[in-house]
Amino acid sequence: MYDTILLPTDGSSATTEALDHALTIAIDKGATVHPLYIVDKRHLRAADDETIDEVRRSLEEEATHALDDAEVRIEDEGIDVEPAKREGTPHREIVDYAEEVGADLVVMGTHGKNGRERVAQLGSTTERVVKNADQPVLVVEIGE
Repeated sequence: MYDTILLPTDGSSATTEALDHALTIAIDKGATVHPLYIVDKRHLRAADDETIDEVRRSLEEEATHALDDAEVRIEDEGIDVEPAKREGTPHREIVDYAEEVGADLVVMGTHGKNGRERVAQLGSTTERVVKNADQPVLVVEIGE
């Protein structure tokens, strides 16, 4: 039933908690886990000409660290892993990528590291994925 699990990651502790749940399911089902980092283009558009290269470099480094951390953890459990990075609006890219790889399940936390995205205990990215994804979305309650 769950052969392909999508795990959006932003490198935060929220992702770590969601990863725990994804690992449990992947081990049980023999699934492949796809950690996905979205370089949020809104941050790039907000940067001025003098800082855009620095902002992009920072976001790329963050993506590399987040994906490397997830990949190591998943591989340590003997699970197949296929990390990916995309650029765009997070909820749209998550939904599109889930469709692209044929994900059977999306696992994500109630919110990520961006405190502004917390809306009634559910981050706006998570809320939008839940509303727009064709796949089941497991939302992991993240403690403060």
